[in-house]
Amino acid sequence: MRDALVGALRAAAAEECRVVLDGAGPVFCSGGDLDEFGTAPDLVTAHFVRTRAGAARALHAIAGRAEVRVHGACVGAGLELAAFAGRVVARPGTVFRLPEVAMGLIPGAGGTVSVPRRIGRWRTLWPALSGRPLSADTALDWGLIDAIADGS
Repeated sequence: MRDALVGALRAAAAEECRVVLDGAGPVFCSGGDLDEFGTAPDLVTAHFVRTRAGAARALHAIAGRAEVRVHGACVGAGLELAAFAGRVVARPGTVFRLPEVAMGLIPGAGGTVSVPRRIGRWRTLWPALSGRPLSADTALDWGLIDAIADGS
């Protein structure tokens, strides 16, 4: 799915169109596939997948034309990627988390760049180090999202 998303974002960059990302199902994105961790044949390949094969660069390239609509859980890579968009809209009740530190990781889908750009490094430290959730209201107050949808 990651590769398909990257391909679609690159195609959108070439077309100069507006992009709206919206998840299906009960959550927007619960983050990276934990079963994928440790399966790369070597450290170089693992590094490439984490830093170059993800959607962060492609979404950042079209940020001014991209809106991400989040709902349910927006966790890890889901939050990190959404933060690259020019506009992020959350449904009421959306919860945002960065749980990576508890797994011995850092936010590796661009979150050390995208989230601080939106809310500053000091506010980023709290969810990144605590792993505790942020409500949609707090996310709006802090500037992590741009609006809370009307609930429809």
